[in-house]
Amino acid sequence: QRRGCVGRLLAIESSCDETAAAVVTTDSVVLSNAIHSQVPIHAQYGGVVPELASRSHLTAIRPIIEQALADSNTALSELEAIAVTTGPGLSGCLLVGLQAAKGLAWSLGVPLVPVDHIQAHVHAIHLRDDRGAGGDAPPGVYLALAVSGGHTSLCVVEGPGETRTIGQTIDDAAGEAFDKVAKMMGLPYPGGVHIDRLAKEGRRDAFTLPRPMIRRGLDFSFSGLKTAARNQLEAIGEMGEQQTADFAASVQEAIVDVLVHKALEACRVEGQRELVVAGGVACNSRLRAVISERGAKAGVRVHLTPARYCTDNAAMIG
Repeated sequence: QRRGCVGRLLAIESSCDETAAAVVTTDSVVLSNAIHSQVPIHAQYGGVVPELASRSHLTAIRPIIEQALADSNTALSELEAIAVTTGPGLSGCLLVGLQAAKGLAWSLGVPLVPVDHIQAHVHAIHLRDDRGAGGDAPPGVYLALAVSGGHTSLCVVEGPGETRTIGQTIDDAAGEAFDKVAKMMGLPYPGGVHIDRLAKEGRRDAFTLPRPMIRRGLDFSFSGLKTAARNQLEAIGEMGEQQTADFAASVQEAIVDVLVHKALEACRVEGQRELVVAGGVACNSRLRAVISERGAKAGVRVHLTPARYCTDNAAMIG
């Protein structure tokens, strides 16, 4: 970064099924955040097909980078660094973004900055934009719940790029549980959004579902919940409209209960009073409401990452 100047960097994200590029300033202001979604490709299979995802990234990567540059009115010559996701994620998908970033960094003679996908999620609360993001960022060390389709973890964020994991899923992620149960129910992909919508019309206590490992340490497990949901669905058979909404609400409540309990327990164990919620599942309306309410009662200040920076995006990589 030039002394006394605010620079710009290009960030690239391709870890799963979104091809994304963003231009972010060196003081965390988002100038552009372009995303190409692959949902129409994978919807017919009910989940992400890695080979199809990789091929889609190949065709989308250049146009999405050009869009990010154009949206921010940035020339390649103005870039001071290239940031890119290097993991975790699908290997073929990561490779596309990484090779594009390496080529750009080499040709421009600027640094290539590798970024961990989960660290990006838990730091996204610091992004600023002209829509009000950045005003709720915690001032110092904080605890973060990172919850998405592929990851569910708890970590202490001690500084920029400095995180200490204190809990994580031992099998399936919360987002995967949402999507897989939704698929069992015959809902479209991605299922988490549809469960959230249906749950608003359902009874949260209509079905009894387990809260796996809710009082056993800070690790998570959601495979048993998926099995229990499948067994109940098979026993029920065809469901009516109200019963479908009730089941969605019950599943959602079980997942949210586990996430909120463990996040607040982690705050207690670590002596933290600042909690950031991030990742794609952090868009869930019930999770946002419950963790805010219970957090306030526990004396924990809850910071909700803006929804536009919860799902996979390149601004958080920047």
